[in-house]
Amino acid sequence: MLFQNIRLLRDIAQLRSVSRAAAASGISQSAASQQMQEMERRLGIALFDRGTRPLTLTPAGKLFHSLCRDVARREEKFQIDLEKLTGAVEGSVRVASIYSVGLSEMSQIQEQFTANFPSAQLHVDYMRPEKVYEAVLDDQADLGLVSYPERSRDLAVIRWREEEMAVAAPPSHPFAKRRALKPADLGGEQFVGFDEELPIRRAQDRFFKEQGIEIRLHAQFDNIQMIKEAVVQGLGLAILPARIMEDEIEQGRLVAIRLDAPGLVRPVGIVHRKHKRFNRAAKSFLAILQEKHVSQRRRVRRETQGK
Repeated sequence: MLFQNIRLLRDIAQLRSVSRAAAASGISQSAASQQMQEMERRLGIALFDRGTRPLTLTPAGKLFHSLCRDVARREEKFQIDLEKLTGAVEGSVRVASIYSVGLSEMSQIQEQFTANFPSAQLHVDYMRPEKVYEAVLDDQADLGLVSYPERSRDLAVIRWREEEMAVAAPPSHPFAKRRALKPADLGGEQFVGFDEELPIRRAQDRFFKEQGIEIRLHAQFDNIQMIKEAVVQGLGLAILPARIMEDEIEQGRLVAIRLDAPGLVRPVGIVHRKHKRFNRAAKSFLAILQEKHVSQRRRVRRETQGK
């Protein structure tokens, strides 16, 4: 069987969805269904229990899925070894990113990657943090971009950057005219926060507790874009990475106020499966990420020194 079919069945089994696996492979759902049926016809067995939703593997399907994972990893190693012989940057790199990192700058990174390596492909999916970890662990993504990255038995973390946090306020708020705030200034203020299960919410809850601050939480959302819009509408203040607010600040919709609280940063890291062998496309993408961070640090340093 073709490697493409092997990867497709692996993806269907892991995602438990023909449509999602088809999208990951860049083919139509009907084409994916036909390939799945053809594999079952050749093997003479049913691989999936079609009476369940989401799809589940039959006992025979579980055996074949294990084989598919092994073959896909061997094929991945073969491609890496082949690249070493040819010296070309080819193949693809799959990235799962939290929304705030992806929406703020990933389009620029994609343009640079495509310009530098026209024979390679970069696929980026945006999702919630827990889904990023799942995608990396299930081999649906080579790399994951997350805030507050967490190592585990099966996951490694590459430190990427630390983002300064600031108080987000609408221009009409009394705080908007101030250049800096002390943590105590936030006591009793109305806030817009993140959902409780998100790492950034847990980090902010610890901060408020350590500072002995009590706030009034008016609303909570699961992504930064919604929180920014809520602040613009005057629903409350928020603590957000300063870099994420640049567009709204330029448009005059938000004000970012420095918070005198050393160490209040949002760490962003790159996660990958331990012992993962990266092809040249993935290594080149990593190099662009790290180079971009270094150039941004230099720009910030120059701007700071110029003030």
